[in-house]
Amino acid sequence: MTAATPTLAQLDLSVEGMTCASCVRRVEKALSNVPGVHVANVNLATERAQVSYDPDAAAPEALLAAVGKAGYAAHAIAPHDDHADRQAEARDAEARRLERALAVAVALTLPVFLLEMVGHLVPAWHHWIDATLGQRNSWVLQFVLTTAVLAWPGRHFFTIGLAALWRRAPEMNSLVALGAGAAWGYSTVATFVPQWLPAGARAVYFEAAAVIVTLILLGRMLEARAKGRTGAAIRRLVALQPRSARVLRGGQPMDLPIADVRVGDRVLVRPGEQVPLDGEIIEGSSYVDESMLTGEPVPVEKQAGDNVAGGTLNTTGGFTLRVTHVGADTQLARIIRMVEDAQGARLPVQALVDRITGWFVPAVMAAALLTFVAWLVWGPPPALTHALVHAVAVLIIACPCAMGLATPTSIMVGTGRAAELGVLFRHGDALQALRDVDVVAFDKTGTLTQGRPALAALRLATGAAAATEDELLRWLASLQARSEHPIAQAIVAAAAERGLALLPAEDFRAVSGAGVQGRVAGHALSAGAARLMADHGVDVSGFGPQAADWARQGWTPIYVAIDGRAAAMAAVADPVKPSAAQAIAALHAQGIRTAMITGDHRDTAQAVARGLDIDDVRAEVLPDAKVRAVEALRSGGRKVAFVGDGINDAPALAAADVGVAIGTGTDVAIEAASVVLMTGDLRGVPTAIALSRATLANIRQNLFWAFAYNAALIPLAAGALYPAYGMVLSPMLAAGAMALSSVFVVGNALRLKTFAMAGRRRGDPRSAGPRSADPRG
Repeated sequence: MTAATPTLAQLDLSVEGMTCASCVRRVEKALSNVPGVHVANVNLATERAQVSYDPDAAAPEALLAAVGKAGYAAHAIAPHDDHADRQAEARDAEARRLERALAVAVALTLPVFLLEMVGHLVPAWHHWIDATLGQRNSWVLQFVLTTAVLAWPGRHFFTIGLAALWRRAPEMNSLVALGAGAAWGYSTVATFVPQWLPAGARAVYFEAAAVIVTLILLGRMLEARAKGRTGAAIRRLVALQPRSARVLRGGQPMDLPIADVRVGDRVLVRPGEQVPLDGEIIEGSSYVDESMLTGEPVPVEKQAGDNVAGGTLNTTGGFTLRVTHVGADTQLARIIRMVEDAQGARLPVQALVDRITGWFVPAVMAAALLTFVAWLVWGPPPALTHALVHAVAVLIIACPCAMGLATPTSIMVGTGRAAELGVLFRHGDALQALRDVDVVAFDKTGTLTQGRPALAALRLATGAAAATEDELLRWLASLQARSEHPIAQAIVAAAAERGLALLPAEDFRAVSGAGVQGRVAGHALSAGAARLMADHGVDVSGFGPQAADWARQGWTPIYVAIDGRAAAMAAVADPVKPSAAQAIAALHAQGIRTAMITGDHRDTAQAVARGLDIDDVRAEVLPDAKVRAVEALRSGGRKVAFVGDGINDAPALAAADVGVAIGTGTDVAIEAASVVLMTGDLRGVPTAIALSRATLANIRQNLFWAFAYNAALIPLAAGALYPAYGMVLSPMLAAGAMALSSVFVVGNALRLKTFAMAGRRRGDPRSAGPRSADPRG
């Protein structure tokens, strides 16, 4: 008998004190070793850990204790707390702390640098120092100032780094502590007990220890500032959440905190105010700016019966809404949660980083030891001095900060930018999977088309009783107004768009599956299929060629008879979305094939496909066969993305390599998808793919920089070029290069913030002109 699979719980933790990829590896290992934990995912850029665990075997307290034992501070993030706000404040505070520490370090390091390094560059300065201050006094002063640098602004490296060494889990701070500490210790011996060293090895490197700490503090400060910008998308979303609402209680309006508003409450929204919570308008009308959800800047008309989302902006009129969702159930809260989950995701490419960082720091320490021994044995005199300098340079140059930041910073910025463009990645791995998509398959109704019929054309017969097209449409709509059929509603809507006032209809009768009959303006009207006309002896053969042409276009003909004579033929169709053609063109420009999978009639599907230039059509496919159609498109190893909006699309969305749901569709479809387009704008599909490619390209650039940088500079720091070219890398230059690598990685990721949506011309966000997004970001 098979054991039941345990129900897993998820816990989000905020982890403090992580500085590099080794820290991430260590925290993940500590969490994974807790019994009952299934998956632990730690993100350096967001400073968060996501843990899936069996609540019957593990408790949150045990997870927090495991992180603490590994040497880091952690606390649980509640589902509804303001973690993003607190994290932003903490990052700002950390940046300010680093700025203060850097200012102190610069003030203390500058005299050390002037006393020692300038003397090597300018002999006259060196002689002047010796004549006025004396070498020993100069060294003692450097000792005092450097000790202050290490003990005050640089103490963080030692308290954390040495503790990690004690736990036999060295990380970046350990390398800095070893490097700066070795330079300081050697110089201290040379200053106070020089007899312990060979005569040729009595030199000081206080400036190296001080400058190393100062440069790394500079890099950390710049990195903290840059990282503060990576989470800007989340903070902007959080800032959209109103703090209060004007609620009607006992018939009287009162301002209440959002937390006190309940489902069913009636809320007043005045012009210029943000909509406080999700709800349905029950009175009034307005235009609402939904750009924070959709990326579309044009306000949308809202009337009684329409739904509005919390955080959107009411622009003109006032209205009253009935609250339908509060707290974590609101649309904005769900969006924030999706973005946070995607930003904390671990892409498959991260596995490479994990494998390397698992042994990287110990390997660097071994390389530094090997360097020290090699220079001590084979180096020129003073061998001990050269051995120390090069070992310290190896320790400093190899700090794996850039490796730990390479992937998560790009994911943070990329998914944040996607959210601003109305594309939500529900699952982070979809960001990588979309890059490799070869075929994008679309559902038709509600995805490529509006999902509701509309009047496409109206043709009058010669000698019709109605003198004009508008008059006939007015009569026809007056009759159809009594019907609830979608085709009837499309005709009534067309009359309303032309401003035609309806007339009373008498003797109304609906003929099942055929049409409607009745009297309008004293005339007997019949409207429906050819079968209804035949039953009443109405000859519609004169419309034959036009009806055939409309059928090829996928339009449904509706015949109209007045007083027993053919009077007109109307065409009703499900109109294609304006963004569909631009989306298909943008996908083709990206080298991606397109397909349509629909249950509609083949002629209708072919007509839509021809109009949109879709490559492959699978028509008359039953809902349970859509999965097989997706599998067929996979032939030859192709990767398939499926785009849909309905309940019947959910299996295909789940079966595809990447499921893309239309945000205006059903909740079932959205839950089955990996990517959600917040509106029906299909340009979001090529945008998501282009952004996926740009983000992965950005990650590759970051990883190349991080790995190639270390691979190239570790041998240089070790002195590999010294025998042939006399080139060496001083510890100070190593510290500067190491700091620069982290700042470069974060800065490169921030370039994704400028990514533009596919299919829009610069300067006109509503433009229909397709424009492929640059996959290089």
